[in-house]
Amino acid sequence: MLPNFRYVKPRTLADAVAFAAAPGAVLHAGGTDLLGVLRDGVRGAEAVVSLSGLGELRGLGEARGRLRIGALTTVAEVADSPLVQQTLPGLAQAAAAVGSPQLRHQGTVGGNLCQKPRCWYYRGDFHCLRKGGDTCFAAQGENQYHCIFGGESCLYVHPSDLAPMLVALGALVRLVGPGGSRVVPLEKFYVLPADDFTRETVLEPGEILTEVVVPLLPAGTRTSYRKVRTRGAWDFALAAVALAVSFDGQRVREARVVLGGVAPIPWRAAGADNALRGVRLTAGEAARAAEAAVVGAQPLERNAYKVHLVRNLVRESLLALA
Repeated sequence: MLPNFRYVKPRTLADAVAFAAAPGAVLHAGGTDLLGVLRDGVRGAEAVVSLSGLGELRGLGEARGRLRIGALTTVAEVADSPLVQQTLPGLAQAAAAVGSPQLRHQGTVGGNLCQKPRCWYYRGDFHCLRKGGDTCFAAQGENQYHCIFGGESCLYVHPSDLAPMLVALGALVRLVGPGGSRVVPLEKFYVLPADDFTRETVLEPGEILTEVVVPLLPAGTRTSYRKVRTRGAWDFALAAVALAVSFDGQRVREARVVLGGVAPIPWRAAGADNALRGVRLTAGEAARAAEAAVVGAQPLERNAYKVHLVRNLVRESLLALA
C-alpha cells in the first residue's frame, strides 16, 4: 500500500530544488523505481516532487566534444539514438539491456543511476542494517544474487546497467542543490557500505542529478556492454561487464573494465586494466586480464558462481572487441 503524500510539480529547477530540500520529500522522474520503494515501505514520503515539467532536463546531443544526456531522457532514447549507437555502442548496448521495452520508455537516465538497492531483505519485512537494524541478513541467508566485491557490512549489488558503462566511459554528473551546482565524476558518485551503509550516493538533501556528460572518446577506442541474467528480459544482472578499450595499432593503450551486478557500486576492475595496458589482445592476454578481474573476490555461500561468470564475461567480451 502506498503512503499518503502531497504531489507537487514545480515549473523551474530552482523550485524543484526548494521542494526537494524539504523533510520527507522524494523525487519523481519516470517512477519505475520510486513506486516500488514506496510500496515496499523502504522509505516514506510526505511530498513527491515531480520533475516532469522541467524540459531542460530532457534530451541528448553533442556539444564541444562531449555527449550531454539530460537526466529526464528516457533509457529508450539512449538505446535508440543513432548518435549513441555510432559513437558509443557500448552505451547503446547497456541501455538496450535495461528491463523491458515498457520500462525503457518510462524509466529515465537519472532514475536508472539513482536506483535504491534491490536486496530482498531491504525491500522486505526485515529490520536490516540499512534500515536501522544491526544485521545484514544476506550474510547468512539467501545470498545467491548478492555481491562478491565491496560488500563489507551491507551486501547488496547496484542494480543499474547504465552506471557501469558510464563509469567505463569516464562520465561526469551535474548535481544542482541548495548550495549551487557541482560536477562529480560518476565513479565518485556512489558510496561503498564501508564508508556509509545508510546511503548509496553523494547526493545531499535537495540535490538533483540534472545531466550526464560523457567525453567523446579518442580515435581507436572500442566499447561494449554485456550482461548475464536469469531470464532474457526484465531481469537485473547476475554479472555484467562494461569495456572501454583504446588501441594504438594492435596494442592496448588504455583500458577501463567495470563490473556490474557484483558490488554495491559499479566496480572498477583495476587489475584487469593494468593487465591489458600495452599488450596485444590475444586469447592468452584476455584470459590473464579475466583472472586479474576476479582478484579480491569474496563470494558468499551461495554466489561463488559469480566469480566464474565474471571471469568468462571479461575474457569473452575482450576477445569480441579484438
